[in-house]
Amino acid sequence: MKKSNTKTSHTRKKYLLLLALSLGFSLLLVACTNGTDPTDPGTTENGAEESFTLEELAEFDGQDGRRAYIAIDGVVYDVTDVPEWSGGMHAGDRFMAGKDYSDEIRDVSPHGDSVLSRAERVGILVTE
Repeated sequence: MKKSNTKTSHTRKKYLLLLALSLGFSLLLVACTNGTDPTDPGTTENGAEESFTLEELAEFDGQDGRRAYIAIDGVVYDVTDVPEWSGGMHAGDRFMAGKDYSDEIRDVSPHGDSVLSRAERVGILVTE
């Protein structure tokens, strides 16, 4: 009988060890992917998302080597590396970076907001 008890005890220990390792790995995975990395675009050093007023957004017009940002529905995107926004201009100079185009992307744009997946989210637009 004692041998059977020892075998059951070892099996139970192995099971608990496997369970503990699985739980530890799961917690590590969640901690590493929680989206609060301050080096991610759109976050400040303390992990908060960067905020832009319309005046601050206007500084990112893509001209003279500046980054090109646009806002859509309260989200600010970096379109600097999107070829269609070369030099901060889009659609034959019809649209200039550094502005909020929430209405235009719904009412005028033939592609809608589907192309925003190619742009990097860098923050949010706030009212002053």
